[in-house]
Amino acid sequence: MEHVTATPSWAMLAYLVSGVLFILALRGLSSPGTSRAGNRYGMIGMTIAVATTLVTHSIASLPEIIVAIAIGGAIGFVTARKIAMTDMPQLVAAFHSLVGLAAVLVGLAAYLNPVAFGITGPDGLIEPQSRVEMGLGIAIGAITFSGSVIAFLKLAGKMSGSPILLPGRHVLNLGTLVAILGLVGYFTQDQAPWVIATITVLSFLIGFLLIIPIGGADMPVVVSMLNSYSGWAAAAMGFTLHNTAMIITGALVGSSGAILSYIMCKAMNRGFLSVIAGGFGADAGAGGAGGAAKEQRPWKRGSAEDAAYIMKEAESVIIIPGYGMAVAQAQHVLREMGDQLKAAGVNVKYAIHPVAGRMPGHMNVLLAEANVPYDEVFELEDIQGEFAQADVAFIIGANDVVNPAAKTDKSSPIYGMPVFDVEKAKTIFFIKRSMGGVGYAGVDNDVFYMDQTMMLLADAKKMVEDIVKALAH
Repeated sequence: MEHVTATPSWAMLAYLVSGVLFILALRGLSSPGTSRAGNRYGMIGMTIAVATTLVTHSIASLPEIIVAIAIGGAIGFVTARKIAMTDMPQLVAAFHSLVGLAAVLVGLAAYLNPVAFGITGPDGLIEPQSRVEMGLGIAIGAITFSGSVIAFLKLAGKMSGSPILLPGRHVLNLGTLVAILGLVGYFTQDQAPWVIATITVLSFLIGFLLIIPIGGADMPVVVSMLNSYSGWAAAAMGFTLHNTAMIITGALVGSSGAILSYIMCKAMNRGFLSVIAGGFGADAGAGGAGGAAKEQRPWKRGSAEDAAYIMKEAESVIIIPGYGMAVAQAQHVLREMGDQLKAAGVNVKYAIHPVAGRMPGHMNVLLAEANVPYDEVFELEDIQGEFAQADVAFIIGANDVVNPAAKTDKSSPIYGMPVFDVEKAKTIFFIKRSMGGVGYAGVDNDVFYMDQTMMLLADAKKMVEDIVKALAH
């Protein structure tokens, strides 16, 4: 059994170096061009942190720990090699769940053997400060675990992606949260097993209750939010373990995840609490532009040949990918189409919405995997002004992020959300499986029925493959 001792000064310096490397990793991951370097910084920083922890503690079970690290590393390596890039959101959710579960297990281990963790007072009881850290760490970890499991099931299609609304859920959630905080406070006075057990069970429950009412459109925020939770859980456990590296890393992950969640909520013109409250898109077709889905409105159907001819004659084409591209795994053939258009002298750009897909940066990851040049990929604010001069807006698998109702219809659930001005382009090609479906917000899209729009109804990958063939002739 390992016993906590005072951390030597050289180890504190090593932890500081690892913290700096983690900051450099975050900075590197902020841009596709430096993401590989960011990953390397993160791996080096984590190696230093783990090695320092192992060297500075008298560990009787070192061989077992090394075997566990090897097994975990092998599983991670094989999983990363085999996972499809389109499945990355659920993989990220799964990783978050493991961080949460680890925090719970570490907290329970510290509770069961506090002497080994050096958190007991002269009376042999756990110190009150450590009880607070332990209670909060277990609570946040349990919420992260159960919430991430639900997010994984939703993202993997093993559970309905639509909001599941329980009656009185807000009162239930608030009551459960108050009970957890009250028990953490009571835990400082009484370290009876039933207290920590109840905190753990209630935290698992509220993690489940918080995520099931959240629909697919809000999943990028959920993934980012769970990332933040996992960071704070790790930081709390860092205090329990007296581990500086865990505190630094957890704080970095927690704060960056929280900031990203805020940025994404702002990009959707949604309040953070409204996302947590869930239910977005539950009333599909109700009110606002959603009522238009029931109307029989005229629209034009195009073909792959139409799209190939018009785009080949165009000067500029802006491609807007969305979740449908990820589902169809069309990113590689889409890049091939872009290459053919560039070879014909067409200026091709890719427009990425902050909340497109099911995790932060989902479209960026898929386009990077397809080797789309970084300098051809633009964020909303950088390309918004170019739609008025664009000959073609080519929409593949996106819907809500190009819906003008967000700008014009105050009764629409997406009103105020920044969207691409695709309606300003001379011609719009809109790839969609059928005219029957709507986006996750549950509202119809006026772009479908505009004079310059041609609907390309088919599987996204099959349609782009047909366009590529037509461009070759």
